[in-house]
Amino acid sequence: MRHFTGIPRVWKDVKPQDGSRGNVESMEDRVLPLRRRAKFKRESRKLNFILFEVFYEPIVFLQTVYRQLIVLGAMFLSGAAIFAHYGGLPPIPALLASVSTITTIGLYVPNGGNFLTLNQTEAVLLIIMIIVSVGAAASTLQATVGAFINGDLAKGKVEEKLMKRLKKHVIVYGYGHLGKYVIEKLDELGLDYVVVTTDPQLYAGLVKDKKLAVLEHETRPIEALKQAGIERAAMLIVAHQNDPDNMLITLSARKLRPDMRIVSVVHDSDLIEPMKSSGADMVIPSSVTVGHLLALSAATKDLVGIVFSEEIGTKEIARFTVFKASKLIGKGLQEVSTLATVIGIVRGGAVIQNIFDPAFRLAEGDTVLVLGDPANLETLESEAGAK
Repeated sequence: MRHFTGIPRVWKDVKPQDGSRGNVESMEDRVLPLRRRAKFKRESRKLNFILFEVFYEPIVFLQTVYRQLIVLGAMFLSGAAIFAHYGGLPPIPALLASVSTITTIGLYVPNGGNFLTLNQTEAVLLIIMIIVSVGAAASTLQATVGAFINGDLAKGKVEEKLMKRLKKHVIVYGYGHLGKYVIEKLDELGLDYVVVTTDPQLYAGLVKDKKLAVLEHETRPIEALKQAGIERAAMLIVAHQNDPDNMLITLSARKLRPDMRIVSVVHDSDLIEPMKSSGADMVIPSSVTVGHLLALSAATKDLVGIVFSEEIGTKEIARFTVFKASKLIGKGLQEVSTLATVIGIVRGGAVIQNIFDPAFRLAEGDTVLVLGDPANLETLESEAGAK
């Protein structure tokens, strides 16, 4: 198991020192296609959501109110039959009279408006027709307005269809202070994902923003994971603010998919081992990670990131510049590596490709990226003249 945090800085305009491209592709050349592809996938998801919503909205509307519409249609036909029988109207005028009466437009009034001489049977049938029609119309209006207000008219159907199309996507459990940043990064990377949350308000907000989401009902993690397409997913990120919930979802996911990669956060460092036993491949202790990051940030201004590993312990990734009075000028990496592992060196805006050449020597102005113990890095930083 490995714990990792840290965001390395990106060096722009990186090229071989001689100014030619050679066989080395610049960082920008590699990153730009990824960004374009990520943007294309984000826009494609939004477009798919809109198209599916437009297509399914009429279908879902009919599924919601078809019973009421059938009742209204039956009342229109019943009214036409009544007016044709008792009023002697032809079929089309009789239907028009029925629609006029039910909708209260008033184009036609039975018996010329003289209700005293109106046939009693006709009157009873018209009363029943109007009451049933008004009830059906009110029910239709209520169902339509309720569906629009709750945002579930077509979106639920759209989500269901789109999630069935996903393959090798990421499932993110929890949409709190951590989950929000997880999906922001997944969006940036252009990865497909489904969010699982237990909060109805957060779920409504995600659906409104055209994000694929599943609402977990009454602590039913297995059902929620199945809705999120766990059988086709590539990975599960567990980022809920509650550790017991994280453990439950991890156990459920491992039961459903023994081969799936699961990364989970724990807020209590004492639960690292229990979370591993639950089936997590990687456990990230949030309190330990943030605590170390803050402490090391206070100790050095050159912090870039931190690596947490059971094999090598806590290691800091730092960058610093070799200044004019530095003791490192003229030294090779063999001498520097006694204190830390050199990851890379930038000279004149270019990444040096041959740093492991025995003839290579550090020079003034070099920027050095290193991985090592915080205490050793402080010594190295001092020798570089960075303080």
